Amino acid sequence: MKVLVTGGAGFIGSHVCDEFLRGGHEVIALDDLSGGKRENLDPRVRLAVHDIRSREASELIKSEKPDVLCHLAAQMDVRRSVDDPSFDADVNIRGMLNLLEAARVSGVKKVIFSSTGGAIYGEQDVFPAPESHPTRPISPYGVSKASGELYLGYYRAQYGLPYVALRYANVYGPRQNPHGEAGVVAIFSQRLIAGQGCTIFGEGKQTRDFVFGPDVARANRLAFEKDYVGAINIGTGVETDINRLYALLAEAAGSSVPVTHAPGKPGEQLRSCVDNALARKVLGWEPGVDVREGLRRTIEYFRQKAAEPARIHG
Repeated sequence: MKVLVTGGAGFIGSHVCDEFLRGGHEVIALDDLSGGKRENLDPRVRLAVHDIRSREASELIKSEKPDVLCHLAAQMDVRRSVDDPSFDADVNIRGMLNLLEAARVSGVKKVIFSSTGGAIYGEQDVFPAPESHPTRPISPYGVSKASGELYLGYYRAQYGLPYVALRYANVYGPRQNPHGEAGVVAIFSQRLIAGQGCTIFGEGKQTRDFVFGPDVARANRLAFEKDYVGAINIGTGVETDINRLYALLAEAAGSSVPVTHAPGKPGEQLRSCVDNALARKVLGWEPGVDVREGLRRTIEYFRQKAAEPARIHG
């Protein structure tokens, strides 16, 4: 089968490319390299450098006629979405429609959409949240992801295009970008490896459901292989607070640098965790790596990256 992965040179997307390669599929990565890196890609992956909003991206789908479209490319900076909701919608909604229009006329067999578990549910009523939980996004980013799911439902009803919307929890792991609006794991990992201190905003009691990147990639492959249409949570179902997260990372890094606390961020979600029972039932998916081991592997990745210039120039 031929698989086209948008955002394929990025953190999660490159792991998705690796997963489909291991399954023996032909893989094409579509990425504008605004956040992704060529070095993340296996040499067997063909890279097409285009913006998902462009005519070139649409023509790529029409000419390649992939069997499956894994759509991960997005404007993912929540703070930027608040500052510039029009830009967020332009990338995440108009860009997605550009791809879907090409997919429907090109014989794509299934679309696998990277949605969000945390931002789409908002402040949760129950923990962990099932897929039936009300969607109450409190950021334009969350709104755009919820809109993406609604458009997928429309294309399914109108054109018979099957889809799965994978609602990710907080994804972390090797290749995550520690700069800009990045995950806390990547930021802490790079600073701990460099012997620098880390800052926790607020008391550190806010919780998240941390799921390992390669495990998320496996969910994408299973979503293609299984006959299911709809939204599915992809997370561990376990809440980890930021204080505990820092302690595990510091332990893995062998660091004794004390953490500092700063005032909490206004409006920050206090708890977030998703129920993965449906993923277990319909995909046969469950997390393969627990948080402690995943953080250890992430620290090792950042340690190796930090040592690369010394190996090159030494």
